[in-house]
Amino acid sequence: MNNVFALAGVVIKELYRRKDFYVLFVMTALITLVLGSIRFFDNADIVRFLKEICLLLIWICALVIAITTAARQIPAERESRTILPLLAKPVSRWELIAGKFAGCWLACVIALTVFYFFFGVITATREHAWPGLIFFQAFWLHAFFLAVVVALALLGSVVFTAQSSNATICFIIVLGIVIVGGHLNQVALHMRGAGGEAVYAIYFALPHLEWNYNVQNLVIHDWVGIDWLFIAGVTLYDALYAGFFLGLTWLVFRRKSLTL
Repeated sequence: MNNVFALAGVVIKELYRRKDFYVLFVMTALITLVLGSIRFFDNADIVRFLKEICLLLIWICALVIAITTAARQIPAERESRTILPLLAKPVSRWELIAGKFAGCWLACVIALTVFYFFFGVITATREHAWPGLIFFQAFWLHAFFLAVVVALALLGSVVFTAQSSNATICFIIVLGIVIVGGHLNQVALHMRGAGGEAVYAIYFALPHLEWNYNVQNLVIHDWVGIDWLFIAGVTLYDALYAGFFLGLTWLVFRRKSLTL
């Protein structure tokens, strides 16, 4: 575990030395300024609209940080040829994968914490009430959403040769799951034969990340909270899929040549 934690620390430092760190603060400042410039915040509809826009920006920024950070880890090590001396420490390939995942995920959670903290403070100053339980539940589910995304991007980094291809495909997959993944069962109902069965199989095989995303609607409408059994179930569900993608990453990476 010392090797895993050491690798994770390097990834976190790397993220905040790059321009991702500055983009994070710029986007946070923009969200804060937009919320703070509104003078008619007492209108409930306006409040909900602004909260929806800000949460959407938070989700987009977090997704960009997660995919771009994870997608470049393995290819960057191979291009700079630092992966060979790294594995000669000795560090096993599984420890390398686990360390990269832990570092990327923790870096994303730190970034997410900053976003949610500023959003919560500004919302509290305008609504004159601190965020409720649903706010922290949404943050928790968002963090585990990013765990699945990071694991998926790491898998792509050992499958695709170009970082840009991996990032683009990951964006398409994640957005496709969030937007249409939950409706595939309805599509399958209107299809017959092997086509409908194939769509059903895809529906049950996909990680349903839209469950995590839909909780933001409850934050917008100030729900008190949701059942902890649901939170525990989605958390376990995300953890299993993240572990599954990491397992696939290791299986591919252990047979992959380390030279370009």
